[in-house]
Amino acid sequence: MSRILPLAIAGLAAVFALDGCAKQIAAPTTTGVCWQAIPLKNGDIKFNKVSEHEPAMENCAASLEGMRLRFLSMGGNKQEVIGAYQGNYLFLEPNGIFMSQSFNGNRYFALGRTADGRLATAAALSQQP
Repeated sequence: MSRILPLAIAGLAAVFALDGCAKQIAAPTTTGVCWQAIPLKNGDIKFNKVSEHEPAMENCAASLEGMRLRFLSMGGNKQEVIGAYQGNYLFLEPNGIFMSQSFNGNRYFALGRTADGRLATAAALSQQP
């Protein structure tokens, strides 16, 4: 039993060390530019410029949502889109939009979807009947 504890501690230390070595790709920080983020098989992320002169994250989210809807109208089937705005990642999902400071980090609620599919802030969602 006394040998198991040191092995468990060594194993946990190795896991945390490897996690620290995981490739962290920062989102572009260019002011006002909205990006589509495409994860590649080799672990890199390709950033495609979607729009410029976006005053806020909500505007970038709307641009990404418009892009997603245009692709769907052309026969695409991708329901989820990843984007980036001023150093943060945006994750457009069926139930709303979430933000994170890193690609694999914790995601925080940013915008939700109304019953008819539009994007809305949490305050606007709480006022719906």
